Amino acid sequence: MPQTPKKSTAKGTAKREVPAPRDRAGNGGETHQLPVGDEVMTTAQGAPLSDGQNSLRAGDRGPTLLEDFALRDKIFHFDHERIPERVVHARGVGAHGYLETLEAIPELTRAALFQEKGTRTEAFVRFSTVAGNLGSADLARDVRGFAVKLYTSEGNWDLVGNNIPVFFIQDATKFPDLVHSVKEEQDRGWPQAASAHDTFWDFISLMPEATHMVMWTMSDRAIPRSLRFMEGFGVHSFRLVNAAGESRFVKFHWKPRQGMQSVLWDEAVKINGADPDFHRRDLHAAITKGDLPQWDLGIQVFDDAFADQFDFDILDPTKLIPEEILPVRVIARLTMDRVVDNIFAETEQVAFCTQNIVPGIDFSNDPLLQGRNFSYLDTQLSRLGSTNFTHIPVNAPRCPVAHFQRDGHMQTMPQTGRANYEPNSFTGADRGPRADPDSGFVSAPVPESGDKRRIRAESFADHYSQANQFWRSQTPVEQEHIVGGFAFELGKCEIEGIRTRMLANLVNVDPDLATRVATKLGMDLPEASESAVPPRHDLPESPALSILKSTPQTFAGRKIGVVVTDGTPTESLAGLRKAAEAAGATVELIGPTAGGVQLGRRKVPVDHAIAGAPSVLFDAVALLPSADGAAELAKRKCAKDFVADAFGHQKFVAHSSDAQPLLTAAGVEADGGVFDLGDRSADEFVDACTALRFWERDVQP
Repeated sequence: MPQTPKKSTAKGTAKREVPAPRDRAGNGGETHQLPVGDEVMTTAQGAPLSDGQNSLRAGDRGPTLLEDFALRDKIFHFDHERIPERVVHARGVGAHGYLETLEAIPELTRAALFQEKGTRTEAFVRFSTVAGNLGSADLARDVRGFAVKLYTSEGNWDLVGNNIPVFFIQDATKFPDLVHSVKEEQDRGWPQAASAHDTFWDFISLMPEATHMVMWTMSDRAIPRSLRFMEGFGVHSFRLVNAAGESRFVKFHWKPRQGMQSVLWDEAVKINGADPDFHRRDLHAAITKGDLPQWDLGIQVFDDAFADQFDFDILDPTKLIPEEILPVRVIARLTMDRVVDNIFAETEQVAFCTQNIVPGIDFSNDPLLQGRNFSYLDTQLSRLGSTNFTHIPVNAPRCPVAHFQRDGHMQTMPQTGRANYEPNSFTGADRGPRADPDSGFVSAPVPESGDKRRIRAESFADHYSQANQFWRSQTPVEQEHIVGGFAFELGKCEIEGIRTRMLANLVNVDPDLATRVATKLGMDLPEASESAVPPRHDLPESPALSILKSTPQTFAGRKIGVVVTDGTPTESLAGLRKAAEAAGATVELIGPTAGGVQLGRRKVPVDHAIAGAPSVLFDAVALLPSADGAAELAKRKCAKDFVADAFGHQKFVAHSSDAQPLLTAAGVEADGGVFDLGDRSADEFVDACTALRFWERDVQP
């Protein structure tokens, strides 16, 4: 019988006139019973069904399709009517929010949340690393999961993506191999949350399709400064389906409103030591103080004719469509406005499934996506212990739910009425729900044909051209970071043959890249490995692939660490705080000890003691000690390291004239990124900080 949690507040679902109850026969003589009133049959996720009598097939006599989420939802629950840490993405942080539709797109999709401008849809977002366990550090070099659960008026829609638009593999059957290779090695139990070891690179070097992805993971994209400052992607090609049944391909993008920013590898290493919870702490602090993280939801929409223009296959998850060729169209905005009340009940128990879509959204034949649709549902049973995981509040749809799935572990919604099957001949409250061909989910009518075979499409065979495009789209600074990433990780491989094989693959990407990595490794450059398709090195550069070419020109949401001591001039501190707050940045005070500092007649608390707050925790630093305070700090290694690291990490540094002994002790010589506040204003310093780094400072690692 109908199970109705709290009503959704989302707009965009019009009241429709429901026909009188009637039965009708299908093509095979099966009985279809239409709904009465609002009792529309749904999946356990709340998605309305159009047909409860037939599974999805390739043709009327063809095989049943793996993507039939309604069939799997129903059978999955039935199989378990009698009655643990995530394998990947274990390390995560979540928050609540909402998605506001900025542009109605009924011409593209019938999805209720996109029918009216201003529609607000409740959301839950979980960010995560991939390789580490629940207790691993935040700043691992890794892909970041970017999973969004939208509680729409027509069921839950889970957009389960990453902060990188492509993936390592092309077929889901390789996912267990990928994860086994990157997790800690089974004969020794290390390393934790790191890909810098033999088994990972052994696998990658033998899987040319992974080359594009490792270009991204060796770049700054894999070590974001904050979860608030990274992009998100749906990765796969999906479909949008409008009310007329017309479908188009779509790729989903999340664009951070405060721009992108990453850290340097040396910073990541030190942050993990100083604050292994750096990302989750940053997200919690931003939301609780009202600096709400926001992303624009954008789409790239295209048809088959557009897709056919490319040399690559748009069903290949190791490929992307450059934004310069197909611009991203912003249609909605995601705002995270509330932290969780209980980590276990919400962040740990939230269950994302790529199969969770709503009418107006559909799948493509991307083989990785098809396999994910199969895998995720079973994962929830393993983790949460019951087919009734949708009864957990964070997973419960916010719209009416009605189906004949019964009993099982953790059943919390009493089911009334006599019938627990359909078709049935009962009436009234005993009758139960019916599938509705008008409002229910209907798959896009895409023709399919061909022999059933285990084979990879030839259109998936170019593994190096887009990797080269990514490389050439980076700035020289970013290219050097990529070279350093490869050199560090491959340098951790004990088996020389693995390093040689990977270098041979990199020759196909770009000979200069391979040469620079080989030089750092002290190895001879091998011949290029055999390539299934000759790689192209003439694809146009895509500035959108570079973080530094997309610098936000804002310091909002960032943090300045200000070193103060007894006797720090209050007017200097006030001026800097005012300039920072005007830019939307935060000032945190760092004292010689945690007990605070004496400023005039007041004892002022500090946020950190300098021994426990290295400069890697801040986006820029200011040194405002008194003359006596600077002399004392200049004797302390932690203070000298604070200044030297800030300078070495190419951050903007402001200082008073009294701070000179500390600068001298740290070996810092002023350049264009070092501001003497006796000569230049605090406003000038904060304005310069919008560049985020003073990249002109050439500091060799």
